[in-house]
Formats: sequence, C-alpha cells, structure tokens
Amino acid sequence: MAERRERKGRTAPRTAAPRPSSAIRLKSPPRRVIAFTGANTMLGRNLIGLYEEEDRVGKILAIDVQSPPTAGAKTRFYKLDLTQPNVDARLAETLEAERVDTFVHLAFLSNPTHASGWAHELESVGTMHVLGACEAHRVRKFVLRSLTALYGPDPSNPNFLDERRPLHATDRSRFLRDKIEADTQVQKFADRRPESVVTILRTCTILGPTVRNYMARYLSRPVVPVIMGFDPLFQFLHEVDAVRAFKMAIDRDHPGVFNIVGDGVLPLSTVIRVAGRLAIPVPYFVASPLASALWLARGIEAPPTFLDYLRYLCVADGEKAEREMGYRPIYSTHEALTEFVGAERLRQLRLLRDANA
Repeated sequence: MAERRERKGRTAPRTAAPRPSSAIRLKSPPRRVIAFTGANTMLGRNLIGLYEEEDRVGKILAIDVQSPPTAGAKTRFYKLDLTQPNVDARLAETLEAERVDTFVHLAFLSNPTHASGWAHELESVGTMHVLGACEAHRVRKFVLRSLTALYGPDPSNPNFLDERRPLHATDRSRFLRDKIEADTQVQKFADRRPESVVTILRTCTILGPTVRNYMARYLSRPVVPVIMGFDPLFQFLHEVDAVRAFKMAIDRDHPGVFNIVGDGVLPLSTVIRVAGRLAIPVPYFVASPLASALWLARGIEAPPTFLDYLRYLCVADGEKAEREMGYRPIYSTHEALTEFVGAERLRQLRLLRDANA
C-alpha cells in the first residue's frame, strides 16, 4: 500500500517545450539603404540628419564633394563629382557594393551661376550619369527634386498650374533649361523602368530661416526693383515643409509627379511690404537691358530672363500631392515669408553688432 501511494504521488518528468522551427521564425525586415546626391544642400543635410535617427534605415550614402555636417555613424561619405566623365561607372559600383534600394537626387543649384558650362555638366549630364548608374543597379526607388518654376511664367497661364502642364520655362535661361532636361530624363527613366517607384517633387520657391537662394537674396535688398504695371502672385514653401514632403516620398511609395507648394498666394507688392523693403517700379524696356548689364557685371542675383517672373503668373496647384500623398503644408506662404524675414533681420542685427564690436 505504501508503495502504491508513493507511485500515485510521483509526478511525471517535465519535457522541454519544443523550440520554434527556423522555418517559421519571424525575420525583421531588412533595413533600408538610402543614397543622396547633393548631400550638402539644405534638403540633403536635413534628411540625412533625420534618417540618422531612424532604426529602419541601416545605412546612408552621402554623395557630394564635401561631407554634410549632419553625417553620423550610419552615413558613409563618397566624394564623387557628377561633372566627371567616368562618374557613372564609379557610382554604379558604389550602389552595387552598398546594396542601395533608394536613390534621392538633390544635386541641383539653388542660385543661377555664370559658369553655365559647369552647371550643365552637373545638372543635365550629371542626371544622365545618375540614371545610368541607377538603371544598371536596378534601384527600387528614385526621388528627384525639381521646380514648379519650370512651368514658366506666361500671360496665358491659368490661376493654378497642375502637373500635366508642359515645362515651358524660357529657353534663354540655362539655369532653368538644365533642370527641365533633368526632369524630362527622369520621366523617361520612369517609363523605361515601370518596376521602379519614381517620384518627382516640383517645389515652389523655398524660404525659411536657413535658405539663401536667389529669391531670398532679392528680398534682402533694401530697395527691391519691380516691373512697372505688374504685380504677379507668388507662393512660398517653408524649408520644414520641403523636408517633410521629401521624407514622405522616401518613406512611402508615391510614384508620379507632384507639385509641393505652400498654402495660399501673395501679390509681389505684399511680399515686399512684409519683407520691410522699398519697391522701386521700373519700366520693362528699361529693366531688361539694365538687368543684362548688371548680370554680366555680377551685380544682381539672377539673369534678365527672370524678369518675366516679376511680370506674369506662375503658381502651381498642390491638390494632387494632398490627394495622393496625404501632404499638407504646416506653414502658409505668408508664414514661410515671415519666418524668413525674422531670420534675416536677426542676421543683419548680428552683422551690425559684429561690425561695431
């Protein structure tokens, strides 16, 4: 009886729980590898800084002639000059070695230059090199920075220009023509590579505390020339909203062309008044030869072809980006302008203080 009770109270030995089969073990998705040309531009610096903090991005390639200040542990700097004739082969090797899945092309000038031959090699021919490398490597996603200014100012323009509008910016401007060629090349690349996600973001004029493009310099003059009898509408995009739009295009798949603009428009007369500047009306027949002479003498920010933007409408419709990307700007056109004006006044106060120190 005692033996029977002992057996009854004895518990069966525990067996270890079966380990999950390696075949059903969940794997974390591979971390992304993103390459940026124009890594030292305003957009490049800010985007690289943001992706340094994101766990889902494993590696960042900064492609430029100088390393961006926001580069951290994830960023690998490649000193590549897009104007060099053999850069496409070197770039293709780099993309293959680093297994890049997303390429963001930001290597474009924000200000016109007198070195038009070099600018053409950088923007138009450089884009050809970039696309050749991306096609050889078969990148999954390609994002291009373009401009709404490429639609061109024209007296027959509608109130708002959508993405179907042809790029008709003046042929006399090398600064714009190179960018039109780059935009067109990327559209053709998208047609050839339907398996790739190709996104073109055309931004209106970007303003903000750190931006120093030709419009910012124009509005920083104490006296601002305008064309007599004209008061066109302008729209501005805050630099924060510009960075947000590109991050949305990189993070999610939004193939196609999108206008990225600030909310609302302002007449040029209001823009100048908010900036605290004095407008000086000049007849066009006087302004055109004067601008030509000043441009040759390096006395103004942009060539005379930009006078048409001071005469005619060139305002883009951002409805498609809102509908398909879910993008809405945080800052209005007026708020982007006032942020720039505030930063510009602080900058001038610092310059005055340093001069008197």
